[in-house]
Amino acid sequence: MFQRCLICTDFSDGLYRLTDFVANLAAGGVRQVVFLHCVPIWDEGEVPRIDQEKIDTAKERFSNALKDVPEGIEVCVEVPSGRPTDAIPEVLKKYDSDVVLTGMPIRSLLQEKIFGSTSLALAKCTSTPIMMLRPQLVSTYTREELALRCEHLWRYLLIPYNDGSSARYLLEQFKEYVQKRPDNSLKQCMLLWVIDEARRKEIPSEYRVKEAQKKLESVKSELEGLGLEVNAEVREGNPFMEIIDVAVEYDISAIATSYVTKGKLLDWTAPSFANEVLRRSWFPVLFFSPKQ
Repeated sequence: MFQRCLICTDFSDGLYRLTDFVANLAAGGVRQVVFLHCVPIWDEGEVPRIDQEKIDTAKERFSNALKDVPEGIEVCVEVPSGRPTDAIPEVLKKYDSDVVLTGMPIRSLLQEKIFGSTSLALAKCTSTPIMMLRPQLVSTYTREELALRCEHLWRYLLIPYNDGSSARYLLEQFKEYVQKRPDNSLKQCMLLWVIDEARRKEIPSEYRVKEAQKKLESVKSELEGLGLEVNAEVREGNPFMEIIDVAVEYDISAIATSYVTKGKLLDWTAPSFANEVLRRSWFPVLFFSPKQ
């Protein structure tokens, strides 16, 4: 689905392991891989300065990525000094990357408030899609499992859809990238409309299901017109739980989600479906950030 990939790692999230799997990323359609690690400014003493020793150490850890690079793929390493939220947008612009891979541990809302998150902060300052992987999983995959994961990162996407503004924005962004996808990348997607059982009980369930099915069939036809194999389903229940059940049942590669605008509405402490997926899902999450 994407061809130019920026992989950001702090060396504690497991993503540095991907330096050994460049060939597998290429098999999934990636043509350029940039590995990025940000070294904090050394602030011991009176004058802050660049910590060259840590920069050299980081570059050495990336050395495997530069060995035996497959033909037709470009691999680069960037080890800037400073904060990730400052460096990542600059590197994105330099290489024109079309997706960012980051690690994001599962945390409660309270933990997020206390510790913060580079991934969530990044979503506020860039419109580039962000693929968030759970360090707990990436670190424990065997080499064989990780090789397959790298090949199938975007093979089968789950797209939650309810015809709301965020869902329509997600669909339009998804369609844009689908039309530019490599031949050996995205193959199929799953459209899922979950009717929240806790809402709008005054409307008969049969009517809501029928209305959702009709709208979902229209979206399905649009995506099939782009050469995708598309499954579509309407379910009733808790949106998050139903989406996770479907992701397991249909062997989904990643769950796509989005917000519709930046500013106050991009508030990670506010209750929303996207927040719940980002914080709780063990599945990789492909987040389409609102346009600048």
